Amino acid sequence: MGKYIYQYKNWPNFVWDEQGIQVILGKVRHLQGKLFGQMSGLGFSIKEEALLSTLTVDVLKSSEIEGEKLNYEQVRSSIAKKMGLDYNDTIYPGRDVEGVVEMMLDATQKYDQALDEDRLFGWHAALFPTGRSGMFKIDTGCYRRGEVQIISGSMGKESVHFHAPAPEEVKKEMDVFLEWLNSDSKLDMVIKSAIAHFWFIIIHPFDDGNGRIARAISDLLLARSENSAFRFYSLSSQILLERKIYYKTLQEVQHSEGNITEWIEWFLNCLYRALESTEGSVKKVLRKAEFWDIHKEVLLNSRQRLMLNKLLDGFVGKLKTSKWAKITKSSQDTALRDIKDLIGKGILRQEKPSGRSTAYEMIDF
Repeated sequence: MGKYIYQYKNWPNFVWDEQGIQVILGKVRHLQGKLFGQMSGLGFSIKEEALLSTLTVDVLKSSEIEGEKLNYEQVRSSIAKKMGLDYNDTIYPGRDVEGVVEMMLDATQKYDQALDEDRLFGWHAALFPTGRSGMFKIDTGCYRRGEVQIISGSMGKESVHFHAPAPEEVKKEMDVFLEWLNSDSKLDMVIKSAIAHFWFIIIHPFDDGNGRIARAISDLLLARSENSAFRFYSLSSQILLERKIYYKTLQEVQHSEGNITEWIEWFLNCLYRALESTEGSVKKVLRKAEFWDIHKEVLLNSRQRLMLNKLLDGFVGKLKTSKWAKITKSSQDTALRDIKDLIGKGILRQEKPSGRSTAYEMIDF
C-alpha cells in the first residue's frame, strides 16, 4: 500500500496548491462574514437560542459520526445548564453526555486559550468517564501506550486502512503539533483548522476518541477564525452527511508525500456547504425575529405563542383545529376560539376550502 505520510522525511512540512485553495477559501470567508453579520444583528434571546441549537446539533452529530447516538434532550439540557441558560431542569444527562458537552463547550467557548497537553488530556478523560470504550478498558487522560491500526473485515480477512505512528513517537509528535497549533503564524485560521484536523488524525494520539477530538480542535480554530464564541453553524453535521467521502479523502491523503491539497479542498468545500445549509436556517430565524418584533404589542396566550412558533419553524402538514387541540392539549372549542382570535388579529386566515375539514395558514407579514 506504500508508505504513510508520517514516514516521509519532510513530515510534517505539508504543502498545498495555494492558488486553488484561495478560490474556495475566499468563498468560505465571504459567506462566514455575511452570516456572522446577520446573526450579530439579532436580539439576545434569539442569539442564545441559535447558539444552544447549534452546539446541541454539533455534539450529537460528532458522536453520530463515530456510531454513537446521544439523546437530544439530554444534550440540550446539559449545554443549557452549563451555559447558565433557562431550560427544563427535570432532565438529567448521563455521564457520557456531560463529558462530550464539557469538551465541546471548552473548545468553542474558550477558543482563545492555548491548547496544551493538560487541556487535551482533560478532554479525553471527559469523553471516557468510566475509563472504558464500550466493553474495553482504555488509557484515559494520557497518550496511548499501544499500537493503533484501523482495520475492517471479518477475522482472518482483515484489511488494514491505517497504521498510526508507534506509541513511543506520540509524545514527540504531539509536542511539535501543539507548538504549531498555538504559534502565531500568518496562516489563515480556516486553513489551520483543516490542517490541524488532518494532522491530529494521522498522529492518532489516543486509544479512542481521536475523531471527536479532531473535530473539537477544528471547531476551536474556526471560533478563532471568527474571534467569537458564538457558534451558528455545525461542521460536524455536514461531515456526517459526507462521512463516506470524509473517510475516503483521509485514506487517500494519508499516503501522500506531504501534499495535502485534496484534503484541504474537501474540508473547505464541506465547510462551505455547512455554511450554505445554515444560511437557510438563518433566514428562518430572521423571519421569526421579524414576526415577533411586528407583533410585540399583540396580546396572545401561551397556546397561540406555541403554535405560531411551530408555524414559523416550518409546520409540516395542514393546520386544523384538531391538530391545534392535540398539540396545545386543549379542547376543540378552545382551539377554534384561539384560531378565530388570530384571524381577527390579522395573523391567520382560512385556506381555500379543499375537502371536508377547514385548514388555516399564516398571513404573509
